Amino acid sequence: MANPAFVYNPPLQPYLTILYQDDDILVANKPSGLLSVPGKAQEHKDSLISRVKTVFPTATVVHRLDMATSGIMVMALNKESHRHISKQFELRKTKKRYFARVFGNVKDTSGEVSLPLICDWPNRPKQMVDYERGKKALTHYEVVDVTPAKSHRTVNSKNVDSFDTSLVASSAIGSVAGEKNEITIAGNETETLVALYPVTGRSHQLRVHMLELGHPILGDRLYAHSEALSMAERLQLHAESLSFAHPASEDWLTFQTPIPFTGYSHYSPAPLSID
Repeated sequence: MANPAFVYNPPLQPYLTILYQDDDILVANKPSGLLSVPGKAQEHKDSLISRVKTVFPTATVVHRLDMATSGIMVMALNKESHRHISKQFELRKTKKRYFARVFGNVKDTSGEVSLPLICDWPNRPKQMVDYERGKKALTHYEVVDVTPAKSHRTVNSKNVDSFDTSLVASSAIGSVAGEKNEITIAGNETETLVALYPVTGRSHQLRVHMLELGHPILGDRLYAHSEALSMAERLQLHAESLSFAHPASEDWLTFQTPIPFTGYSHYSPAPLSID
Protein backbone atom coordinates (compact mmCIF):
# COMPACT_ATOMS: atom_id res chain seq x y z
CA MET A 1 0.00 0.00 0.00
CA ALA A 2 1.35 3.41 -0.96
CA ASN A 3 2.30 5.80 1.80
CA PRO A 4 -0.10 8.70 2.38
CA ALA A 5 0.84 12.03 0.81
CA PHE A 6 3.15 14.12 2.99
CA VAL A 7 2.68 17.86 3.42
CA TYR A 8 5.06 19.53 5.85
CA ASN A 9 3.30 22.09 8.03
CA PRO A 10 5.43 22.50 11.17
CA PRO A 11 3.78 24.09 14.20
CA LEU A 12 4.79 27.66 15.04
CA GLN A 13 3.34 27.79 18.55
CA PRO A 14 5.20 27.09 20.68
CA TYR A 15 8.12 27.94 18.41
CA LEU A 16 10.85 26.71 20.76
CA THR A 17 10.59 25.24 24.27
CA ILE A 18 13.89 24.91 26.12
CA LEU A 19 13.73 22.86 29.30
CA TYR A 20 17.35 23.23 30.38
CA GLN A 21 20.59 24.80 29.16
CA ASP A 22 24.11 25.21 30.49
CA ASP A 23 27.59 25.54 28.93
CA ASP A 24 27.58 21.96 27.64
CA ILE A 25 24.06 20.79 26.85
CA LEU A 26 20.61 21.97 25.91
CA VAL A 27 17.38 20.04 26.46
CA ALA A 28 14.32 20.94 24.39
CA ASN A 29 10.74 19.72 24.08
CA LYS A 30 10.01 18.99 20.41
CA PRO A 31 6.40 19.39 19.28
CA SER A 32 4.72 16.82 17.08
CA GLY A 33 4.92 17.79 13.41
CA LEU A 34 8.39 19.36 13.56
CA LEU A 35 11.41 17.62 12.04
CA SER A 36 14.36 16.99 14.36
CA VAL A 37 16.82 17.95 11.60
CA PRO A 38 16.29 19.70 8.24
CA GLY A 39 15.14 17.71 5.24
CA LYS A 40 16.75 17.93 1.80
CA ALA A 41 13.99 19.98 0.18
CA GLN A 42 13.86 23.71 0.82
CA GLU A 43 10.33 23.45 2.22
CA HIS A 44 11.64 20.97 4.81
CA LYS A 45 14.38 23.18 6.24
CA ASP A 46 12.50 24.16 9.38
CA SER A 47 13.44 21.83 12.22
CA LEU A 48 14.14 21.74 15.94
CA ILE A 49 17.91 22.02 15.50
CA SER A 50 17.46 24.89 13.04
CA ARG A 51 15.38 26.79 15.58
CA VAL A 52 17.82 26.03 18.39
CA LYS A 53 20.78 27.22 16.30
CA THR A 54 19.22 30.67 15.92
CA VAL A 55 19.82 31.08 19.67
CA PHE A 56 22.69 28.63 20.27
CA PRO A 57 24.77 28.42 17.06
CA THR A 58 27.09 25.68 18.37
CA ALA A 59 24.27 23.22 19.11
CA THR A 60 24.50 19.77 17.49
CA VAL A 61 22.12 16.82 17.35
CA VAL A 62 23.10 13.59 19.14
CA HIS A 63 19.80 11.72 18.69
CA ARG A 64 16.49 12.22 16.90
CA LEU A 65 12.76 11.82 17.28
CA ASP A 66 10.39 11.05 14.42
CA MET A 67 8.72 14.15 13.05
CA ALA A 68 5.32 13.02 14.35
CA THR A 69 6.66 12.16 17.82
CA SER A 70 6.77 14.85 20.50
CA GLY A 71 9.02 15.08 23.51
CA ILE A 72 12.49 15.48 24.95
CA MET A 73 15.66 15.87 22.91
CA VAL A 74 19.12 16.66 24.27
CA MET A 75 21.66 18.57 22.18
CA ALA A 76 25.36 19.19 22.69
CA LEU A 77 26.85 22.68 22.76
CA ASN A 78 30.49 21.69 22.19
CA LYS A 79 32.46 18.87 20.61
CA GLU A 80 33.43 17.14 23.83
CA SER A 81 29.83 17.06 25.04
CA HIS A 82 28.73 15.72 21.67
CA ARG A 83 31.23 12.85 21.90
CA HIS A 84 30.30 12.09 25.50
CA ILE A 85 26.52 12.01 25.03
CA SER A 86 26.71 10.21 21.68
CA LYS A 87 28.72 7.46 23.37
CA GLN A 88 26.04 7.09 26.04
CA PHE A 89 23.40 6.54 23.38
CA GLU A 90 25.67 4.16 21.46
CA LEU A 91 26.36 2.07 24.57
CA ARG A 92 22.68 2.20 25.63
CA LYS A 93 23.49 3.90 28.91
CA THR A 94 20.73 6.49 28.57
CA LYS A 95 17.27 5.76 29.96
CA LYS A 96 14.17 6.67 27.97
CA ARG A 97 10.44 6.46 28.61
CA TYR A 98 7.72 7.13 26.09
CA PHE A 99 3.95 7.14 26.48
CA ALA A 100 1.59 6.07 23.74
CA ARG A 101 -2.13 5.69 23.25
CA VAL A 102 -2.66 2.44 21.37
CA PHE A 103 -5.68 0.80 19.78
CA GLY A 104 -7.56 -1.86 21.74
CA ASN A 105 -7.05 -3.47 25.12
CA VAL A 106 -3.49 -4.61 25.82
CA LYS A 107 -4.19 -7.75 27.85
CA ASP A 108 -0.88 -8.19 29.66
CA THR A 109 0.00 -5.57 32.26
CA SER A 110 3.63 -5.66 31.14
CA GLY A 111 5.84 -7.41 28.64
CA GLU A 112 8.40 -6.98 25.91
CA VAL A 113 8.59 -7.02 22.14
CA SER A 114 11.80 -8.36 20.60
CA LEU A 115 11.56 -8.21 16.83
CA PRO A 116 14.39 -7.30 14.40
CA LEU A 117 13.71 -4.34 12.13
CA ILE A 118 14.85 -3.24 8.69
CA CYS A 119 13.82 -0.51 6.26
CA ASP A 120 10.88 -1.48 4.04
CA TRP A 121 12.74 0.00 1.10
CA PRO A 122 9.93 0.11 -1.52
CA ASN A 123 7.71 1.80 1.10
CA ARG A 124 10.32 3.92 2.90
CA PRO A 125 10.37 5.52 5.39
CA LYS A 126 8.40 2.56 6.72
CA GLN A 127 10.23 -0.14 8.66
CA MET A 128 9.33 -3.81 8.88
CA VAL A 129 10.19 -6.98 10.79
CA ASP A 130 12.84 -9.11 9.11
CA TYR A 131 14.23 -12.10 11.00
CA GLU A 132 17.08 -12.66 8.54
CA ARG A 133 18.39 -9.18 7.78
CA GLY A 134 16.86 -6.99 10.48
CA LYS A 135 18.74 -5.37 13.35
CA LYS A 136 17.94 -6.38 16.91
CA ALA A 137 15.20 -4.25 18.46
CA LEU A 138 13.84 -4.60 21.99
CA THR A 139 11.03 -2.70 23.70
CA HIS A 140 9.63 -3.17 27.20
CA TYR A 141 6.09 -1.97 27.89
CA GLU A 142 3.72 -1.46 30.82
CA VAL A 143 -0.02 -0.83 30.76
CA VAL A 144 -0.84 2.40 32.60
CA ASP A 145 -4.48 3.16 31.84
CA VAL A 146 -7.40 1.89 29.79
CA THR A 147 -10.27 3.82 28.25
CA PRO A 148 -13.55 1.94 27.85
CA ALA A 149 -15.92 2.95 25.09
CA LYS A 150 -17.96 5.37 27.20
CA SER A 151 -15.83 6.15 30.25
CA HIS A 152 -12.30 6.98 31.28
CA ARG A 153 -10.57 5.97 34.49
CA THR A 154 -6.95 6.55 35.44
CA VAL A 155 -5.78 3.67 37.58
CA ASN A 156 -2.15 4.42 38.30
CA SER A 157 -1.35 3.47 41.90
CA LYS A 158 -0.92 7.14 42.81
CA ASN A 159 -4.64 7.57 42.22
CA VAL A 160 -5.87 4.35 43.85
CA ASP A 161 -6.92 6.06 47.09
CA SER A 162 -9.51 8.09 45.17
CA PHE A 163 -10.60 5.20 42.96
CA ASP A 164 -14.39 4.75 42.82
CA THR A 165 -14.95 1.22 44.11
CA SER A 166 -18.55 1.27 42.89
CA LEU A 167 -17.19 0.78 39.40
CA VAL A 168 -15.88 -2.66 40.32
CA ALA A 169 -19.34 -4.18 39.99
CA SER A 170 -19.22 -3.78 36.24
CA SER A 171 -15.45 -4.07 35.68
CA ALA A 172 -13.04 -6.63 37.09
CA ILE A 173 -9.83 -5.27 38.56
CA GLY A 174 -6.77 -6.88 37.02
CA SER A 175 -3.40 -7.70 38.48
CA VAL A 176 -0.87 -5.27 39.86
CA ALA A 177 1.79 -4.53 37.23
CA GLY A 178 5.02 -5.47 38.98
CA GLU A 179 6.94 -2.93 40.98
CA LYS A 180 5.15 -0.02 39.34
CA ASN A 181 2.01 -1.02 41.26
CA GLU A 182 -0.30 -0.07 38.40
CA ILE A 183 -3.79 -1.54 38.22
CA THR A 184 -5.59 -2.44 35.01
CA ILE A 185 -9.37 -2.38 34.67
CA ALA A 186 -10.80 -4.96 32.31
CA GLY A 187 -13.91 -4.11 30.34
CA ASN A 188 -15.00 -2.86 26.95
CA GLU A 189 -11.73 -1.03 26.27
CA THR A 190 -11.11 0.70 22.98
CA GLU A 191 -7.69 2.13 23.75
CA THR A 192 -4.82 1.72 26.21
CA LEU A 193 -2.19 4.09 27.52
CA VAL A 194 1.16 2.32 27.70
CA ALA A 195 4.60 3.29 28.96
CA LEU A 196 7.30 2.21 26.53
CA TYR A 197 10.95 1.64 27.39
CA PRO A 198 13.07 1.16 24.27
CA VAL A 199 16.32 -0.71 24.92
CA THR A 200 17.49 -0.23 21.35
CA GLY A 201 16.83 2.85 19.24
CA ARG A 202 15.82 1.66 15.77
CA SER A 203 13.89 3.90 13.41
CA HIS A 204 10.13 3.65 14.04
CA GLN A 205 10.85 0.92 16.61
CA LEU A 206 8.00 1.71 19.00
CA ARG A 207 5.52 2.22 16.18
CA VAL A 208 6.29 -1.09 14.50
CA HIS A 209 6.54 -3.05 17.74
CA MET A 210 3.12 -1.86 18.91
CA LEU A 211 1.72 -2.70 15.48
CA GLU A 212 3.17 -6.21 15.69
CA LEU A 213 1.71 -6.58 19.18
CA GLY A 214 -1.69 -5.98 17.58
CA HIS A 215 -2.13 -2.49 19.02
CA PRO A 216 -1.12 0.24 16.56
CA ILE A 217 -0.50 3.69 17.99
CA LEU A 218 -3.46 6.01 17.47
CA GLY A 219 -3.05 8.67 14.78
CA ASP A 220 -0.13 6.88 13.07
CA ARG A 221 -0.43 7.81 9.39
CA LEU A 222 2.15 5.20 8.37
CA TYR A 223 1.14 2.13 10.35
CA ALA A 224 -2.34 2.51 11.85
CA HIS A 225 -5.42 1.01 10.26
CA SER A 226 -8.26 3.38 9.41
CA GLU A 227 -10.05 3.12 12.76
CA ALA A 228 -6.90 3.71 14.84
CA LEU A 229 -5.86 6.52 12.52
CA SER A 230 -9.20 8.29 12.90
CA MET A 231 -9.03 8.25 16.71
CA ALA A 232 -6.40 11.02 16.95
CA GLU A 233 -5.30 14.00 14.88
CA ARG A 234 -1.60 13.39 15.57
CA LEU A 235 0.60 10.43 16.39
CA GLN A 236 -0.05 9.60 20.03
CA LEU A 237 3.57 8.97 20.95
CA HIS A 238 5.49 11.19 23.36
CA ALA A 239 9.09 10.98 24.61
CA GLU A 240 8.23 11.87 28.20
CA SER A 241 11.47 11.15 30.12
CA LEU A 242 15.17 11.06 29.33
CA SER A 243 18.03 10.30 31.75
CA PHE A 244 21.75 10.53 31.05
CA ALA A 245 25.05 11.50 32.65
CA HIS A 246 26.07 15.13 32.30
CA PRO A 247 29.11 15.23 29.99
CA ALA A 248 31.13 17.50 32.27
CA SER A 249 30.10 16.69 35.85
CA GLU A 250 29.04 13.06 35.28
CA ASP A 251 26.00 13.77 37.47
CA TRP A 252 22.96 11.77 36.44
CA LEU A 253 20.20 14.02 35.05
CA THR A 254 16.55 13.20 34.43
CA PHE A 255 14.16 15.38 32.45
CA GLN A 256 10.39 14.97 32.16
CA THR A 257 7.68 16.67 30.11
CA PRO A 258 3.89 16.53 30.56
CA ILE A 259 1.99 14.06 28.41
CA PRO A 260 0.24 16.23 25.78
CA PHE A 261 -2.57 13.80 24.93
CA THR A 262 -6.19 14.83 25.39
CA GLY A 263 -7.53 13.40 28.64
CA TYR A 264 -4.15 12.86 30.30
CA SER A 265 -3.18 16.33 31.49
CA HIS A 266 -4.01 15.14 35.03
CA TYR A 267 -1.64 12.17 34.88
CA SER A 268 1.73 12.72 36.54
CA PRO A 269 4.06 9.71 36.12
CA ALA A 270 6.57 8.83 38.81
CA PRO A 271 10.15 9.82 37.98
CA LEU A 272 11.96 7.46 35.64
CA SER A 273 13.93 4.83 37.54
CA ILE A 274 17.64 4.81 36.66
CA ASP A 275 18.47 1.52 38.41
